[in-house]
Amino acid sequence: MPAICIFYGIIIRMYNEKGGKHHKPHIHAEYQGKEIVIALDGDILEDSDKFPKNKLKLIDAWMEIHREDLEANWQLLSEGQKFFKIPPLQ
Repeated sequence: MPAICIFYGIIIRMYNEKGGKHHKPHIHAEYQGKEIVIALDGDILEDSDKFPKNKLKLIDAWMEIHREDLEANWQLLSEGQKFFKIPPLQ
């Protein structure tokens, strides 16, 4: 699954999950082998590895800045189209 953004060692991915277990628009984030799934509204859908809180704060800030881009990407993927890259947090 290709990344839509990488910043501060955090890899953000989004993909079409028709029939998947998460029924809300969301992203998957990975940092040093730890993974978290966050809905675009900020709800944590899955956190099996106790994702680092300081990195989660960075992701929250990035999601707030790029909310419209994330929603647009989700729509594109839902329609079977290709996503676009989103600029990193700087």
